[in-house]
Amino acid sequence: MATTGRSATERLHYARVEGAEALFTPAFAEYLVRLHDEFAPRIRVLRNKRAEVLTRALNHGIMPTHPPVSEANTGAWQVPPVPEELEKPGIEISGPCSITGMFINALNPGPEGERAEGDLDDDEDSAGHRLIDTVRAAHNRLAAVNRELTYLDQEKGKEYKIAEGELPFFMHRERGLHLDEPEVTVDRVAVSAAILGTALTLFYAGRAQAGRGQGIYFYLPKLEAADEAALYRDLFARSQEFLPFLGSAVIRTIVLVESLPCVYQMEEMLHALGPYAAGLNAARWDLKASMFEYVMADPKSVWPDRFGVDIKTTPFLSNIFRRLVAICLKRGAAPIGGMATALPSPDPEVNRVAAEAIRADKEWEAQQGFLRAWVAHIFHMKTAAEPFKTLRASGWTPTPEMANPDNYPVKIEVPAGPITVEGTRRNVRMVIEYLEGWLNGRGAKGIDSLAGKPGVHPALMEDLATGRMSVAQIAQRIRHKVRASDDPAVHDFALVKRLLQEEVEDILTRLQATVKDDRGRKAYAEAEERYRKAVKIAMRWILNYTELNYRSLGSYTRADLEAIAAAPDVS
Repeated sequence: MATTGRSATERLHYARVEGAEALFTPAFAEYLVRLHDEFAPRIRVLRNKRAEVLTRALNHGIMPTHPPVSEANTGAWQVPPVPEELEKPGIEISGPCSITGMFINALNPGPEGERAEGDLDDDEDSAGHRLIDTVRAAHNRLAAVNRELTYLDQEKGKEYKIAEGELPFFMHRERGLHLDEPEVTVDRVAVSAAILGTALTLFYAGRAQAGRGQGIYFYLPKLEAADEAALYRDLFARSQEFLPFLGSAVIRTIVLVESLPCVYQMEEMLHALGPYAAGLNAARWDLKASMFEYVMADPKSVWPDRFGVDIKTTPFLSNIFRRLVAICLKRGAAPIGGMATALPSPDPEVNRVAAEAIRADKEWEAQQGFLRAWVAHIFHMKTAAEPFKTLRASGWTPTPEMANPDNYPVKIEVPAGPITVEGTRRNVRMVIEYLEGWLNGRGAKGIDSLAGKPGVHPALMEDLATGRMSVAQIAQRIRHKVRASDDPAVHDFALVKRLLQEEVEDILTRLQATVKDDRGRKAYAEAEERYRKAVKIAMRWILNYTELNYRSLGSYTRADLEAIAAAPDVS
């Protein structure tokens, strides 16, 4: 509740990280505090509703389902006309905008000289979830819009700058409604991370975009209910009232369908967003993780190795994607597909295999009616974009049947496939590698979870979603004491701790073999410390999930994680 008589600058406190003072001006403080006062109570209510839905599933087996019949799912409404650039077939490049060199690379042409259609500048799944990351992202977004963004990597002696030519359109992705920013408070109460990130982007990059006549576009992450979409509608509307420079700006949003409850409310969310609705995105990793979480208490719902569960060949998952497209076609919205994560390799054969897999995946998505998808690296950008461009250029259009959501009913099943200790091991390795990157300030990291194994396997750009999914699968197997097909051992915490130790030792052995000089020895020592801590944190994260505590890694401060790493092993 607001404190009478105190100014916004008196009520607002923030950590003095580099660059923050330039952003937290009196004018911005007034805007942020007004948003906090109005929307923080609603967010608390929405979080409680989320918890109730999850509790009903875990404790009583009552799963999420479709809302009652309403105007939102039976009326003849359409979303507002989608901006022309958001209907471009092709690809969006995705990555953290807080890591300046990576952000600049994403905005520039790939090896074939072509830029992505859009840039997903991410402050959510691939960012580090610290205030410094949010602040850097705000500065980088503004500088990129103004074409002033440069970066000098002194260690590599490399300068990054934005190349000439038309930039991709920007898709801003902030942290979700489930997170707070503990380093920014109003009346000593932490500010919602979603409010903070959205406010910073609208106040700075949004002002610059509006001034240039550009649309201001957002991806909305982790939504679970139409009421949450309605909160964003009101947040944007209030921002346009507060900030005169946004009064006539075009603001549009695309909902990330990455939770099980969201699957049942896609149509209702577009309706709730009203004038700000533009489309739906078919997330993969977070959606699977959410499914794990909702069925975690059910011993009959244990999934096989997640790496073999392909959207294209798993019928109930394919139908969710097709239903998403059908809703978009029915309501005039833009359907956006999933991520191609393969990273380039010095080995041409690895790149060839990766390109074939990416092409097949994107051809399937294009044939389902998706306009675009995402890619994690500019190296594979053209390969990922071509199926969408080629199919649409051929004159192909979706059939009337593809625009009927009733043709694609939602049914949650257990995928077919083996359960193996090697699959668990691969999850374990991914989590260790990811946590090491997290402790090093990165929310996205290139990881080969099959390093040293036979076969051709490119490294993948992994982020918080894959970390969450890996942890959830490991925990599900421990919770239900699952036997694997390739090993007589029963999954328990002792087995997983053994795998954690074996994998970290293998990682460190391989890393140590690359050390050539004193500088390398110093870097190795620092990395070893992070990897040892990562194992301890992984144990805690997995144990949390076995206890049905799905707290996000992004909700822990770095001090919290250091304390976990310093504590005795969990058992």
